[in-house]
Amino acid sequence: MPSGFRIEVKGDLTENALRVLQKRILARERHGSVAETPDDMFRRVARSVSEADLQHGTPADAAAAEEAFFEIMAGLEFLPNSPTLMNAGRNLAQLSACFVLPVEDSMEGIFDTLRDTALIQKSGGGTGFSFSRLRPKEDTIESTHGVSSGPVSFMRLYNYATEVTKLGGKRAGANMAILRVDHPDIEEFIAAKTNPLELNTFNISVAVTDEFMKKVDAGVAYDLINPRTREVAGQLDAREVLNRIVESAWRNGEPGVIFIDRINRDNPTPELGEIESTNPCGEQPLLPYESCVLGSINLAKFHREGAVDYDRLKKVVKLAVHFLDNIIDVSEYPIPAIANITKLNRKIGLGVMGWADLLILLSVPYDSEEAIRLGEEVMSVISREAMNASVEMAEQRGPFPRWFQESMYMKDGHQQAGSLRSQGLRSLARRNATVTTVAPTGTISLIANCSSGIEPVYSIVHRRISFESERMKFVHPLFESYARKHGFYSEDLMKRVAEKGSLHELREVPGEARRVFVTTHEIAPEWHVRMQAAFQNHIDAAVSKTINFPASATVEDVKRAYLLAHELGCKGITVYRDGSREKQVLSTELEDMTEPLTLASAGHAEMERPENQLLAKNICPECGASLRHNGGCLYCDCGYSVCVQT
Repeated sequence: MPSGFRIEVKGDLTENALRVLQKRILARERHGSVAETPDDMFRRVARSVSEADLQHGTPADAAAAEEAFFEIMAGLEFLPNSPTLMNAGRNLAQLSACFVLPVEDSMEGIFDTLRDTALIQKSGGGTGFSFSRLRPKEDTIESTHGVSSGPVSFMRLYNYATEVTKLGGKRAGANMAILRVDHPDIEEFIAAKTNPLELNTFNISVAVTDEFMKKVDAGVAYDLINPRTREVAGQLDAREVLNRIVESAWRNGEPGVIFIDRINRDNPTPELGEIESTNPCGEQPLLPYESCVLGSINLAKFHREGAVDYDRLKKVVKLAVHFLDNIIDVSEYPIPAIANITKLNRKIGLGVMGWADLLILLSVPYDSEEAIRLGEEVMSVISREAMNASVEMAEQRGPFPRWFQESMYMKDGHQQAGSLRSQGLRSLARRNATVTTVAPTGTISLIANCSSGIEPVYSIVHRRISFESERMKFVHPLFESYARKHGFYSEDLMKRVAEKGSLHELREVPGEARRVFVTTHEIAPEWHVRMQAAFQNHIDAAVSKTINFPASATVEDVKRAYLLAHELGCKGITVYRDGSREKQVLSTELEDMTEPLTLASAGHAEMERPENQLLAKNICPECGASLRHNGGCLYCDCGYSVCVQT
C-alpha cells in the first residue's frame, strides 16, 4: 500500500471535520488553545438560538427547543451557516452569512457603504453590491466640474479595503459585484477580471434583463442607459455583448449572470424597492440592507432501506425553519438599518447538502432522468414542509411585519391571492418572506462529511491534510461501502483507485458502479443546468451551483449553457471550465502587464502575497490541492475556504 494512503475515517465526525472545527469554529482560550469540544459547540449554539423561544413561550419551550436543535446538529442532519456556529453564544453574536448594501451615486454614499462593508466583514459576513446606480466613466461631476472614474474603479477600492479587513479577523472577505447589462460601462465590467490577480475578493455577475434577452433572440442592438440622467447613452449589439460575457466566462469563470427581472418577479416585498443584487455566491437575492441566515439539511442522512425517509425529513425541516427564524431574534447586527429591514421581512434560507451522496446511496446516477425527477420530488417536499412550518410559526408568533403592508402575497393577481383571501389571511400568513434557498456549503459540508450543496461528487479520491500535516489520499467512503456490498471490494482495488483517482480504466469495477459514482467533470454541462433548474422550481430565492465544463469545452458549449439556464427558469448561472483559471494565470505571468493589478500601487504588494497568487491559480494556499468551485465559493478538502456563508 503506498505511503499516505488510507480509507476515510469513520464516525459522525471525521478527522478532517475535526480539523476544520478546530481551525475555523471551536472557541479558543485567550492564549489560543481550543476551549470546547464539538458537542460543546453544538450545545452552545443550540442554547443560544433557543433563547428566542423565551420571547414566545415558556422556559420549558426553550429547553425543548434546545434539545431538538442540539440533536439535529450533533446528528449532522442540519447545520446552520458558519457565522452561527462560530458566533452564537459568544461576544460576537453576528449570526447571518450574507448581506446586500446599496451603492449610491455620490462620494458620501460610496464611502458610507464602504464603512458599513468593513463592519459587516469584521463580524464575519459577506457582502453583495450593485454598482449600477453609479454614473459611467467620463460622465460629468457637476460639483467639481470633473468627470467620473466609473463603477469598476470603485470596485477596485472596495476590493482593496476587503483585502485588508480580514473576515471576522480570520480570512479575507467575499463580495459580489453586479452591474446591469444596460449600464454604459458594461463592457469594462465584463472584462474586469480578465487579469485573475485583480478583484480577487469579488465574484462578478451581469444583471441581464428580459429586454436584453429578447434583443439577443432578435439579433439587434439594445440601449445603454445613463443611470444619472436615465437617458439613452448609446447602443450595443446584444449578441456581441452576450458573446463577450460567454468568452470571458470560458476563460476564467467570470462573469456569471443573474436574470434580474425573473428575480424581481419573485420579490416578496416590491413596495420596499427592486432587488438589485445578491449575496456573494448568488443564491440569495436581497434588498439593500437586508441580511439572510442560511442553513442546510444533509440529505445523505435521510436514506432508509433504499428510499428517502420523508417522515424524518419533514420533522427536521420543521425544526430547521424554527431554528433559522430564531436566529433573526438572537443575532446582533452590524448596523441599525440591517437590523430594521431584516426583522421586517425575516428572510431565511433553508437549503440542502449531501444530494450527490443521497443519489449514490439510492444507486441513482446524477446525470439521469431519475435523478432530475427525484430532485424535483425531494425539494418539493422540503419546500412544502418549510412553508407549512413558516405558516405555523406565523400563527404562533405573528407573520413577518411587511405581510399586511402590501407585500406581493396581498396583491390582486398573484397566484396565491385568491386562495389566501378565501381561506383567511391570518391562517396562511407566513413568518418569513422567503424560506428556501440552495447555498454552497463549503465549510459545513466538510464538517458533515457530505457532498456540497447539490453538486455532484467532485472526485472518488481526495487529498487532505491530517493533524500531523501529512498529506493523505482518501477513497470516497461510499465507494468502499458500495464495493463491499456488491462484492468487488479489495485492498488492491482501493489502492489502485487512490493512485489513479478515477474508475474509468479499472475493469474490475462494474459499469453500474462507474455510472453511480460519476464525478463532476464526467457529467455533461446540460445535466448540471437541468439539476439546478429542477431545484430552482421549488425554491423561494435562488440556487448556487457551478456548471462545470471539461478543459476541452468550447465557447459555444458555454453559451448553450447560459441560454439553457434562461430557458429552464434558473435565476442565474455560474460556470467553470476545468483548468481555465490556472492557464489564465500562467498566460498573465508570461506576458507584460499593461494595466495595474489594483487600485493603486498600495494594493500591489497585497496582490503579490503568496496566498493571493495561489488563489488566482486555483491552488489551496494551505495544502496545495486544487480548489473546488461551487457557485462562486472556493474551498478545499483540507478545510481552507473563501466561501463565507456556509
